[in-house]
Amino acid sequence: MKVWIPHQAGLNLVGELPPNVTVEVVEHAERLPSAVAGVRFWVPPFLAGSDATALLHELPDLAVVQLLSAGADAWAGRTPTGVTLCDARGVHDPSTAEWVVTAILTQLRAFPAFVRAQADRRWAFGDVAPTDELTGKRVLIVGAGSIGTAVRDRLAPFEVNFTLVARTARPEQGVHGVEELPRLLPEADVVVVLVPLTDQTRGLIDKEFLTAMPDGALLVNAARGPVARTEALVAELGTGRISAALDVTDPEPLPADSPLWTMPNVLLTPHVAGSVRGLLPRAYRLVGDQVRRFAAGQPLINTVVDGY
Repeated sequence: MKVWIPHQAGLNLVGELPPNVTVEVVEHAERLPSAVAGVRFWVPPFLAGSDATALLHELPDLAVVQLLSAGADAWAGRTPTGVTLCDARGVHDPSTAEWVVTAILTQLRAFPAFVRAQADRRWAFGDVAPTDELTGKRVLIVGAGSIGTAVRDRLAPFEVNFTLVARTARPEQGVHGVEELPRLLPEADVVVVLVPLTDQTRGLIDKEFLTAMPDGALLVNAARGPVARTEALVAELGTGRISAALDVTDPEPLPADSPLWTMPNVLLTPHVAGSVRGLLPRAYRLVGDQVRRFAAGQPLINTVVDGY
């Protein structure tokens, strides 16, 4: 059985595999390491776009696609019949949660203004202080999956008040349904969006969503760019009424002429929440576990159903 992975480092990170498993590295689709026959398990490159899915139809024996990303939007619905799609749920929890906490603190404590002042060699105490603070804030987390839970756990020491929202309400766990957002948004100081990109979540952050947020609120999008309607973001953020921290945009890369680049109330990072040095060790522990499960005929974890 052949397994294709996208990183040379993965060869030493997957752990011990059954003797009948051969692991080969495919860094570029145009330079395949061997014949396509016999490839049963494929790990595409991290954050590979929909163009990478073309290789799906060239692997006649493929049975499993194991993604290195938590989101499966570029792959869901594109895998051939009989091929199981798995995401990397859990792998990105620490890094994405760290980014969210960092982004919230950066915006609330006005670090971008201080960085600009430092570049000008200007002591900005009188211009910026006092800043806002995280302590006591009402935080609404839209997306109560593993990353949302990790964010909640890391924010807990800041004495914030949490409300969690998921696709379906889970009253026994204190999780609200997405249909309750119109009522919950006006009560939130910080809104963190962590939903996967699906037909249901595309455009979730629209004019109505943004105008429901109270004055001075902070929007944090660490989901996918198309979860937000860019024109609505530009319009609402342009008023200065609310602020935002965005790790994702639509499109990506964000065009140089986008107004979002120069808005003082917007923090932008180039889709880096999951791109940390610890990614590959965590990711390939999952890959190794999944290969061993598949080789032993055991059920796989993190299977994608209905885009999730």
